[in-house]
Amino acid sequence: MKLAIVGGGPAGLYLSILLKRQDPAHDITVYERNPAGSTYGWGVTYWAGLLDKLRAGDPESAAAVAEASVTWTDGVAIVRDERTVHRGDAGFGIGRRRMLTLLADRAGELGVRVEFEHDVPGADAPELAGADLVVAADGVHSVLREAHAGHFGSEVTAGRNPYIWLGTTKVFDSFSFAFKETGHGWIWCYAYGFSGERSTCVVECSPETWTGLGLDTRGEGESLRLLEKLFHDLLDGHELIGRSQADDAAQWLTFRTLTNRVWHRGNLVLLGDAAHTTHYSVGAGTTLALEDALGLADALRSSADLDTALTTYGKRRRAELVSAQSAARYSAQWYENLPRYMSLEPAMMFALLGQRHSPLLPHVPPQLYYRIDRAAEQLEPLRRLKRWLGPRVARAVHGRR
Repeated sequence: MKLAIVGGGPAGLYLSILLKRQDPAHDITVYERNPAGSTYGWGVTYWAGLLDKLRAGDPESAAAVAEASVTWTDGVAIVRDERTVHRGDAGFGIGRRRMLTLLADRAGELGVRVEFEHDVPGADAPELAGADLVVAADGVHSVLREAHAGHFGSEVTAGRNPYIWLGTTKVFDSFSFAFKETGHGWIWCYAYGFSGERSTCVVECSPETWTGLGLDTRGEGESLRLLEKLFHDLLDGHELIGRSQADDAAQWLTFRTLTNRVWHRGNLVLLGDAAHTTHYSVGAGTTLALEDALGLADALRSSADLDTALTTYGKRRRAELVSAQSAARYSAQWYENLPRYMSLEPAMMFALLGQRHSPLLPHVPPQLYYRIDRAAEQLEPLRRLKRWLGPRVARAVHGRR
């Protein structure tokens, strides 16, 4: 087949690798509008299960990604200047730029053409003419999807809290949180290492705190200095790093949750953030995008009929995403309702932070939920009741809205 993949992020590049390995005769071009190495995003996270899947898809790129990653096993939280530790499963971080370089190099080794600084402005672009399959891997603002938004049934839900994606010279050896109370409400940070020199910091707060601290009007430089003071004990004197825009604008955003009713139209198929997004607080965006690539490659391998393969891919991946999307939705809501949990002792609050994906937690007093959760660790019948009750309470509440 002749394939045009629009978007040189992890999903688009990895799909090109998988399909070229399946059939070296495929004619595959990846079009990326930005220059090589210009990606923004600091580091991304993933867990061990993804590495197993990547090894099955392409051992060479999986080994390169694993070698370039850093790992951690603990979670650390600073709440009201008190530090608490939670033992957890191993997690991994890798610089987004490093990951993309590794995948682009591997794709090139296999014979994929990766064309940087090549913008594809729409579905009728000449680069797409004659392609048997066009893959829209061009992100949440996908121009290819937007050309047929009515067909795809695209829906976007805006989150409530402003957030900003930053880097720091502090290298964290655990996934770390800090929650700071100000005269205008709470502000918090998630931080994790992605190399031996840098870490990612995501800062979030309510709209009221954002405006109360003047973060809505401060430039990037002034905003970073304020955040460094607020999170001084987390950063240990290290600096925060922004995007250094020419106009000194701070890049605050609100998260956009995207869903699509269907994922293909003719020979055009959606992949990664062009198809769906999940709130950054669950750290699953890159993993889900790569799993999309694995799912699409498998569907194309399993069926000679393109429409059947694309239909199968979309149905299967939408079903597989239900759990992750639910977890992301409840995680975002947990942070949007943070004051509900901040009167708890720090260790109890941190334990419920780990339970933020639960559909039951928003409907049970936090201290009672904590006691139920601790008891459920010892009693299997109570654990089963907790798993059974959560979705039913959520559906009942949702049905009354």
